[in-house]
Amino acid sequence: MEKNLLVKLSFLLFFFFLYAGISAQTIKGQIKDADNNDPLIGANVVVKGTTQGTTTDYDGNFSLDVKGDFPITLVASYLGFSDQEYVVDSPSDKVVIKLGENVIVTDVVEVKGRRISERQKQSALTMETMDNIAIKETPAANFYDGLGSLKDVDLTAASLGFKIINTRGFNSTSPVRSLQIIDGVDNQSPGLNFSLGNFLGASELDVNSVNLIVGASSAFYGPNAFNGVISMQTKDPFFHKGLSAMVKVGERSLFEGAVRYADVVKNKDGDAFMAFKVNLSHMRANDWEADNFDPVFDTDTDETNPGGFDAVNIYGDEYETRNDLSGSLSAPGLNIWHRRGYVEKDLVDYDSRNFKVGAALHFRLEPEKDLDSPELILSSNAGGGTTVYQGDNRYSLRNIRFFQHRLEIKQRDKFFFRTYLTHENAGDSYDPYFTALQLQDRSKEPNQFSTDYINYWNTQVTPQIREFEGYPDPLAFLGRPDEFNAALSSFLSGIQPQLFDFHAAAQDAANQGVAIDGTVPFFEPGTDRFQAAFDDITSRNAFSEGGTRFFDKSALVHAHGEYKFNDLYRGGSITKLDLLAGANARLYMPNSNGSILLDTMGRNINTFEFGIYGGGTIEFNNDLKVNASLRMDKNQNFNLLLSPAASVVYTPSENNVLRFSFSSAIRNPTLADQYLFYNVGRAILLGNIDGFNNLVTVESLVDYFNTLNSDTLEFFDVPPIQPEKVRTFELGFRTTLFDRIYLDAGYYFSFYEDFIGFNFGVEASFDPISGLPINVQAFRVAANATERVTTQGFSLGFNYYFLKYFVFNGNYSFNRLNTATDDPIIPAFNTPEHKFNIGIAGRDVDINIGNMTIRNVGFNINYKWIEGFLFEGSPQFTGLIPSYDLLDAQINFKLTKLHTTLKIGASNLLDNQQFQTYGGPRIGRLAYASLVYDFKKK
Repeated sequence: MEKNLLVKLSFLLFFFFLYAGISAQTIKGQIKDADNNDPLIGANVVVKGTTQGTTTDYDGNFSLDVKGDFPITLVASYLGFSDQEYVVDSPSDKVVIKLGENVIVTDVVEVKGRRISERQKQSALTMETMDNIAIKETPAANFYDGLGSLKDVDLTAASLGFKIINTRGFNSTSPVRSLQIIDGVDNQSPGLNFSLGNFLGASELDVNSVNLIVGASSAFYGPNAFNGVISMQTKDPFFHKGLSAMVKVGERSLFEGAVRYADVVKNKDGDAFMAFKVNLSHMRANDWEADNFDPVFDTDTDETNPGGFDAVNIYGDEYETRNDLSGSLSAPGLNIWHRRGYVEKDLVDYDSRNFKVGAALHFRLEPEKDLDSPELILSSNAGGGTTVYQGDNRYSLRNIRFFQHRLEIKQRDKFFFRTYLTHENAGDSYDPYFTALQLQDRSKEPNQFSTDYINYWNTQVTPQIREFEGYPDPLAFLGRPDEFNAALSSFLSGIQPQLFDFHAAAQDAANQGVAIDGTVPFFEPGTDRFQAAFDDITSRNAFSEGGTRFFDKSALVHAHGEYKFNDLYRGGSITKLDLLAGANARLYMPNSNGSILLDTMGRNINTFEFGIYGGGTIEFNNDLKVNASLRMDKNQNFNLLLSPAASVVYTPSENNVLRFSFSSAIRNPTLADQYLFYNVGRAILLGNIDGFNNLVTVESLVDYFNTLNSDTLEFFDVPPIQPEKVRTFELGFRTTLFDRIYLDAGYYFSFYEDFIGFNFGVEASFDPISGLPINVQAFRVAANATERVTTQGFSLGFNYYFLKYFVFNGNYSFNRLNTATDDPIIPAFNTPEHKFNIGIAGRDVDINIGNMTIRNVGFNINYKWIEGFLFEGSPQFTGLIPSYDLLDAQINFKLTKLHTTLKIGASNLLDNQQFQTYGGPRIGRLAYASLVYDFKKK
């Protein structure tokens, strides 16, 4: 492997210093809307009389390599605007082209460039984009929710403040397989090692665009870009100047306010040398309540059991073997009983709040070069608030705080070096499930509760049952135990109403405390006793202080540099050769004070990792593009891993693009996978950096309890955790039909190895004389699957543009887990096999009502259908998600003279309340109205 690696690196170095042929001259500039000075995204620029051309980026900027002598004439075009010619005398000219609106409305339209950039068309990977126009027009309550209407995207709401985005299967409420970056900065939580959606992200007023890269992408984006990348770009203050403000109100007492201000400072020569921006936003609302009181999926008891059952969103009522005397002749009718638990709404803070604060300074080091100037960026952002996060349990993230600070120097299309620090404070966050168990234990220890329940039944209930008419006489069935059991079962089924009453009485009796043995009555929600105990438990750090509060002040520091060698070679059939090289390093500095991780007694679990990558793109005759790259990653706890990638993009004609790609990804185990130590009462959840030996399988231990035959015990070892790996092959086709329909279709096939999941086992010791267990401790240990699995999928998206104003769009996605396996370690697929979106949108529409004309009206309607699927999380949160559909809609009015847009809309307009994750709340309608003021400074 090392020899092959040296050969590849030598090849890259050879091209770094190779320069032959004729270099083209580069023109750089910007295209704007002449009416409001907004940059136009995806506008076309061509050299008149040639096929040389490009499109503008998200700031309206373009860079175009041209051959030949100057002056030349550029032709700029954009749908809905008149074409504009611009004469360029020299490559050094500052080119700014302003397009005026074309007032002619015609049935014949061209979709070239309209919000579908060349970068998106010619990307080797599946890419979905939401630009700043789409962000403003989304019918969802915010732009992040609007990502759920994109092709290949699964958006799951675990609460109002915590949304999860995933692609291509293996979805989870802990989105460890997707990478989310903002301006190149990973915004994952340093302790949890995944992003909390946009709860700790960017303000909606400052988001310029969102690119969603679907599929394995480690070769391009580094570790953990396993299933995809959500890449957000915020607005550049050099281009997006002025004051913006937003007020949004809606159902569930929703209130959101935000303000953004940006401006530039010029030097004495009139060149902008500094720009700055400031962002503030705040949101509050009443969160959705998780109130699923149905029995947990696939459990043995349900509503028909007189002794109760384990409800999904009630905690502390789980099945325990000590509460199972099924078939007992000494306690007829007792069978299985469940301890009274606590409903989630009594344990969770549903007052959802979120704040974001950010500031950035941008310095052009050579301002006379304008766009070509190297740029220094200093930025700092803070976010936090209160929401509900769902993982193995439901967790109340209360007053959590998150901070990011960035220093970056870059030159457009040439190089960047950035370093950033992320640190967090869990605030008053706590575990509601474990809080329920603590409340129960403070009232009465579980063994004592079971003993009291049984004693009440034996002394108070059993005598009454035996006096009932029809109770079978044991003497009449001497020598025939099976017949007696059948007769007793038949008798008990006839007194079900009385059994419900008996169990209710036994529950009340067992929940009463007896002062002399130190027990106290059940802590009743709504009482002062309950609140005092609850506050005490949730204010103490988990385990070290006997509470359930998380202590987490973890941090990470990251450095990343990249250099592009553009246009290294031209000659023969090769029209362009670009190379790039880069490296990054990261240090995790966890600090949980032992409440989550094994960082107690001075143990240092800081973790360092780094990566090096390089690659290149060769273009042949302007219609064939070949890309290859290789990345090497090394985490201090794991072996060096390679992530290769290659792609071929063929453009046989202007409107048709064929692509084939091979990509790969790795996912390093999270800090929790490596160092977790979390006692949830019923079991201890363990990370597995060192391996774990001599565990007993749960099934064999149950058999041993029945037989006391040690030969039935099965022992197993769990090897140390290792990174996950995936390899994906993808085919795709993009085309424009009839100058108005844009199609994008793709198929993928993926191979997964070393999936990270969990093994359940028990550490037990036994009395050598009686054989009875002396000490039994259950563990859930992080582990890798031994089987390889494959998945495949297909997606199709379309945009149909008609008249000047309207677009009809839709997409369909198919995803399937091919490999049938019973390996419990392989994570659940948790993805619908079929889903689709369909919608219609209009922009800048004039509506005539009698003699009155309402101008600049926009609307967007989107319908989504999701096929039902089995969602597998923790044992408490595993169950069926029924098929559901959602209708989102909005209408907006631009008040041009006031620089204001009024928007009225609703997510889930028809209030079709449905679960999106098992264990989470039913998500209903969220209607809203917003005012956005956007004054752009010239």
